[in-house]
Order: sequence, then structure tokens, then C-alpha cells
Amino acid sequence: MSPAERRRPPAATLHTVEGAPLLLWWFPTPLLTVSSAVYGGGLGTRHWVLNATVPSGYDRPDPEGHVAEIAGELGLDGAGSGLLTAVDVRHEVTATDSGVRAGVTTGVGQPVWAAHEGAELTPSGVHVPGTINAVCFCPVRLKESALVNLVATVAEAKTQALVEAGVPGTGTCTDATVVVCPADGDPESYGGPRSAVGAPLARAVHRAVSEGLRVDGPGRS
Repeated sequence: MSPAERRRPPAATLHTVEGAPLLLWWFPTPLLTVSSAVYGGGLGTRHWVLNATVPSGYDRPDPEGHVAEIAGELGLDGAGSGLLTAVDVRHEVTATDSGVRAGVTTGVGQPVWAAHEGAELTPSGVHVPGTINAVCFCPVRLKESALVNLVATVAEAKTQALVEAGVPGTGTCTDATVVVCPADGDPESYGGPRSAVGAPLARAVHRAVSEGLRVDGPGRS
């Protein structure tokens, strides 16, 4: 596989597991990943990412175990990262910009403002499926610190799209993000919204969320 092919964002494939759709990204060469997903979160190399639709009343007490079961059904090997959402993943919107790609499932049925004095906290150990899930691919290697910075850039771009659309919140309390990049090459040092990678990623996420807000379907609102 050529260096250019290694840096081409992998396409998602649609599968059905347990009667529900899911999107799977499988990497021929493991990619460096930062993830806030319930399964395979944190920093490290990953062989795959999945975003699976679950019922809006999802109440399994073991979401990590559930994702592991899904991975087993698909025959996935190696470390991966798995997200869950009440949005039908067939309504995912993908946007690209300068070699960067963002695939976002957008649902805003319960928007929240991040800072809220009277907000109730989610009980420890309770998992609610992610509502706005973003899976993002960058064509160049980034430092680990830059990957973390890109998570913030994704959040800023998402919030900008929500505010511009008149959504009363900065997101939902269950949003999740995965950002991946090649694990080799000279690393970019910055991931902010004016950096070489962060600027196009911000535009891609903004466009994907803006378009996703216009999609009707279960879990969308």
C-alpha cells in the first residue's frame, strides 16, 4: 500500500447487527486515534471504528460489553473504538475539506448548555447513547497534543453550527468524538481552528452538523 493510499480516509461500510444499522470504518494499517467513545476511548492506535444505532430507550448497564459483542458479530480483530447513538446512522452526513473528512450523526432532541448551574448530573455508571457522534479523519500525522486539540476544535465547530441554526444549546450531554490520523510521518504540532489541519476539519464538521440538522428521522429530534 502506497503512502498516499495509507493517508486516504477509509470509507464507511453499512452493516446490520441485532436488527439495527451501524457504520464501520476498518483500517488496513492501524491509525493513531483520540476518542471519547465508551469503548476504546483515549489515545492509541486503533484498527477500526464503529458507530451503531441503538434504541432511544437504551438501558444496557454494560455498553462496553455490548460494543464488544457487536465487534465479535462483525469478526473484528485488534483494538477499536465504538460509539452508540439513538440516531439512525444511515442519516450520517459526511463532509470533506482539503483531505480532511468528518462523518457526523446529528440528533438534538435534548440539547443542553454546557454551563448550567441547576443541571442534574448523570448518575455514575449510567450510559446514554451519544446523540451527536463525529468520526473524523486527518491525512497527516499529528502529535498527541494536537489530536486532543482537534477534539476541542470539533466541539467548537459543532457548537457554531447549532447556534447558527437556533438550537438552544451547545450540544447534548452525550456527544462523542473520534479523530484519527496516520501513525507515521512528520507530525503536525497544532490542531486549533486556525491550524493547517484544524481549519479544514472545523469547516467539515460545521457543514456536516448543519446539514445533519436538516435530516429527519428517529433520534434526530
